[in-house]
Amino acid sequence: MEQLRIDRFRIRPYDLPLRRDWRSARGGFERRRGWLVCAESGGAVGFGDCAPMPAAGTETSGAAAAALSLARDDAPGRSVGTFLRMLDDRFTSTPAARFALECALLDLLSQTDGVPLRRLLTRDAPDAVPVNGILGALATLTAADLQQAAEAGFRVVKLKVGVEEPASEVARLMALVPVLPADTQLRLDANGAWGYDEACRILDRLSGLPIESLEEPLRIPDPNRLQALQERAGFPLARDESLAGLTSDADLGDLGVRRIVIKPAVAGGLRSALDLSQRAAKAGIEALVTSVVESAAGLWPTAQLAAATGSMLPHGLATADWLTEDLGVPPRSHRGLLSLPDRPGSGFKPYPASE
Repeated sequence: MEQLRIDRFRIRPYDLPLRRDWRSARGGFERRRGWLVCAESGGAVGFGDCAPMPAAGTETSGAAAAALSLARDDAPGRSVGTFLRMLDDRFTSTPAARFALECALLDLLSQTDGVPLRRLLTRDAPDAVPVNGILGALATLTAADLQQAAEAGFRVVKLKVGVEEPASEVARLMALVPVLPADTQLRLDANGAWGYDEACRILDRLSGLPIESLEEPLRIPDPNRLQALQERAGFPLARDESLAGLTSDADLGDLGVRRIVIKPAVAGGLRSALDLSQRAAKAGIEALVTSVVESAAGLWPTAQLAAATGSMLPHGLATADWLTEDLGVPPRSHRGLLSLPDRPGSGFKPYPASE
C-alpha cells in the first residue's frame, strides 16, 4: 500500500432514472444521482460510487461533493496507505464519500495485488452470495410480481411496509399469502414507520405468516422496546437506518434485535462495514449487506463485501434492475445467487461514456 501512489482522482457526476418510483415510509425518489470516483495509478484505474441518501443515514449531496473535491485536491502523490488513513481520520462525517473513495483505492489495490476485491478483504471469501428479491412497496405488489420473483429463483422477497395505514397493509399481506409461491418468505421493511403500541398490534397480526424478518419497526428505536418486540415476534427483527452513527466500541448485544442490515455507504466504507459484521458475529447478531440503489460502480464492491462477510443470509443486492440506465454492466443474480468473477478488482468496468 505504501509503494502504490495515487496519480489523481477523477470525479464524474451521474443522473440515472429508475424504472419506477422507489417508495418507503421515509420518502421516495425516481432518479439516482451521484458521482463516479476514479483513482488512477500508473495507468491502472480503481472505481467507486458516491450516491448519498440522507434518509438512509448518509451525508447530504452538498457535504459529499465538498468531501470529494477535498480528496481530489489532496490525493496526487500520496500513497494508497496514507490516503486510507486520511479517510479514517478526516472523512468520518461523510460516509458516502468515504465509501466511494475507499472503494476506488481498494479496487486499485486488489488489481495491483492480482486478487478479487473480496479476497483482499477476506482471504477465503466465497465466489457467490445468496440475494433476496426487491419488489418495492407492498401497496403496488401483485400476485404476478411474487410469481415472477419465485421463477427468478428468489426464496426471500423484500417489501416496503409502513407506507399505508397498518390495517390496510395487514389486509394486503393476508390477501397475498394464499398466492405466495411455495418456500417463499417475505422480508418486510417498515423504515421506522410505527409507534410501539402500533407495532405490537401489527406483530400479533403477522403471527403465523411466512415472514422472514422485519426491519426497523419503530419510529423511535429504543433498545428496550425493540427487545420487547423481538421477544413477541416469531422471526428476527433488524436494525438498519438506526445504526447510523453507531460508534466502533458500541455493544451490539444491546441493540434489542437479532439482526443488523449493513449498508457500506452508511457505515463509511468496506473496511468499517466488514468490521461491523465481525463484531455482530461475536455478539451473536445476524448480519447482511444491502445496497443503497446505487450504480454498478457501487454495487460491485458492495457485493464483494457481502462475500467477504461470510454471511449466507440473502443479501439486498438485486437492485440493478431498478435502474433504466447504468454506468457499467452490474452484477446480476441467477436462481437467487449472485456469482462473483475470479478476476482482480471489484468487477466493475465502466461503459466508455462513463469514464
